[in-house]
Amino acid sequence: MDVEIRTIAEDEFETWMRAIESAFGGHVRPEDVHNERKVIDPARCLAAFDGDDIVGCASSVVFEMTVPGGTIPTVGITGVGVVPTHRRRGVNTALMRRQLDDIRDEGCAIAALFASEGGIYGRFGYGLATFEASVDIETSRSAFVPGSEGDGRVRLLERDAAKDRYLSMFDESRLTRPGAMRMEPNWFDYEFAEKHFGEERKFFFAFHETGKDVDGVAVYTIKHNWSGVPQNEVELYALDALNPSAYAQMWRFVLDLDLVSKLTAWSLPADEPLLHLLREPRRLNLRLRDALRLRFLDISRALSSRRYPREGRVVFDVRDAFCPWNEGRYALDSGAEGATCEQTEDDADLLLTTNELAAVYLGGSTFSQLHRAGRVSEERAGAIGTADAMFTWDPTPWAMLHF
Repeated sequence: MDVEIRTIAEDEFETWMRAIESAFGGHVRPEDVHNERKVIDPARCLAAFDGDDIVGCASSVVFEMTVPGGTIPTVGITGVGVVPTHRRRGVNTALMRRQLDDIRDEGCAIAALFASEGGIYGRFGYGLATFEASVDIETSRSAFVPGSEGDGRVRLLERDAAKDRYLSMFDESRLTRPGAMRMEPNWFDYEFAEKHFGEERKFFFAFHETGKDVDGVAVYTIKHNWSGVPQNEVELYALDALNPSAYAQMWRFVLDLDLVSKLTAWSLPADEPLLHLLREPRRLNLRLRDALRLRFLDISRALSSRRYPREGRVVFDVRDAFCPWNEGRYALDSGAEGATCEQTEDDADLLLTTNELAAVYLGGSTFSQLHRAGRVSEERAGAIGTADAMFTWDPTPWAMLHF
């Protein structure tokens, strides 16, 4: 389909938002436009125009993402959709083509996104790099194993008073977790806005203190249900801590809230320690789902920007149909002083697409898993074991900030 792809002007932002919301089956309110402007720059918003009508949208935000042993600038892709009248006509492909070309021209090595449906972005070279857990537990069945008690105290703060403390703790924690993006103050305002696409939300901010130090946080709302006896539900938006004792204490705090019968949380790390704190871990009803997807624009720079716990060398033969400049063989050498990755003519150890390379980049999946799924070919005996030893990382990656 013949459409014009271009960035939008300042006065086109609300029209652009109406188009993207129609793609997701929603409607825009004035407060939604105000809230989105906190984090979205019209200069980074692409639109597909059919005549004067916006029929497709895509936007991006620049983050600092934690990778094993370091950080790297990353472009977060968001606000992607095609209006119902123009679906299945190549509009999204045209937007992705323009967007990835622009990101490459910016000099950024990695793009990242969360997909509304898992099948959309694989053909554009995005690999599934992280998973996240959701839980749904009856608080009456949440007893902990012995030995999980702690000390310190928990304080409730209002939103404005909580902001600096939350951001400081988040920044310290996210540097230990591959896949986490730095949260700027405007993102705090966006994430915890009290009106969000028609939903009224009033947050509680609870902080754990050991002495004078803040070392734990929980952010939650309470959904009220007073049908005869109180059956309120805690909806947990964030819980994190800087040490195991504070972590257990914050979980105990939200699980022991009075008049509450149930707690739900939809974004927790795949290696959630709560599984090992509960006497009955099955009561969590824990479910894993796909989360952050990564796309390489510069393979050499991406692979040399992280650290590897083992010395080694592996040569990847990479295929990339959507961004052919990535195709070729890459020799990754890791050592005590860091890593280098350069294109080479040496024989390949592993044959794969850029999707698989992105999937293992943060340590969330292994080459062995992808090999068993038929997605990585071992060209040299023992190469998968070498690559797995090089790429493994603890903790498991988790995208702490959604965008």
